[in-house]
Amino acid sequence: MLYVGVDLHKHSISLCVVDLVGRERKVIERKRFCCDDEEAILAYFARLGPYEAVVEATASYEWFVQLIEPTAKRVVLAHPGKLRVIAESKNKTDKLDAQTLAEFLALDQVPESWRPTPRVRDHRTLVRLRAYVQGRITSAKNKLRWIVASYNADRTDLFSRAGRAYLEQIDLSAADRFAADLLCEELDQHAVRLRTVDKRLKQFAQAAPIAEQEARAVLASIPCVGPVTTEVVLAETGDVRRFGSQRKATAYAGLAPGIRQSDKRTKQLPITKAGSRLLRTALVELAWRLTNKTRRWGLLYERLKKRCGAKKAIVAVARRAWCVIVSLLHSGQAYRPIGEPPAG
Repeated sequence: MLYVGVDLHKHSISLCVVDLVGRERKVIERKRFCCDDEEAILAYFARLGPYEAVVEATASYEWFVQLIEPTAKRVVLAHPGKLRVIAESKNKTDKLDAQTLAEFLALDQVPESWRPTPRVRDHRTLVRLRAYVQGRITSAKNKLRWIVASYNADRTDLFSRAGRAYLEQIDLSAADRFAADLLCEELDQHAVRLRTVDKRLKQFAQAAPIAEQEARAVLASIPCVGPVTTEVVLAETGDVRRFGSQRKATAYAGLAPGIRQSDKRTKQLPITKAGSRLLRTALVELAWRLTNKTRRWGLLYERLKKRCGAKKAIVAVARRAWCVIVSLLHSGQAYRPIGEPPAG
């Protein structure tokens, strides 16, 4: 059995083929290809015979995995954050990185990363596109408010129909009027795009398999969890049943606090912020809605706020809400308040 380490970049690929003889790892061959030469890459791997390959789970790995998967016995995705030996090496080259990956694979010591299914990848594309469009809308609104505020003319309903009519009546300078008109045009365009993406997401949800439909029903039963939060959770995590514990799920969301310990000294660090920023943002926004609209979560937030401050308290509420979501998705049961008997 041969073990191939792949150092994948945007324009080139460095390969290192290693054979395991007893406990000794022997480098058989090194190769380098251009990414656009897919025929040569596929022909090379087809000639290797039985082999396993490992590649880091970077942003552009999917095309390569799909290319060699039919000829490989196994393709492993290495977790870039956990494979610190490459990042911390003093002598870091493409050849050495590929060799390190191959040797770790030969010893079966590669920290593996999860590979999303094709449906989850498509879901992520739509959800992240929606987040991008929403971000552009927010940015345009902020710029427009800044212009209006410069004339002491801002108002809360500036983006309603009455507010837009009011904006037309403000005596702006020629440059500010030009900027305001373009920003209003941009807002209208992005609003159309947002409605189009939302429509596509609804169509996507209608074609969901049974397991995803059940997960959507569970999320819909949770207070303050709307369609946007549901789409983000499902797209960014896939099937949460792959998490063996709530601790792993919390670490995946980047909501786990760090810790530094030496002898008798222990120091609590901020949350790691690893993983999907979109998921973490959605959970924090959910925490704010829960604290403002439900008594139980509001009391929890106030108690934590007195102990550790507002910022840490809302993150703690988001972490607890995420644990509740993961538990419900694991069990398949709908949310019910404490003290309420189960349905049926």
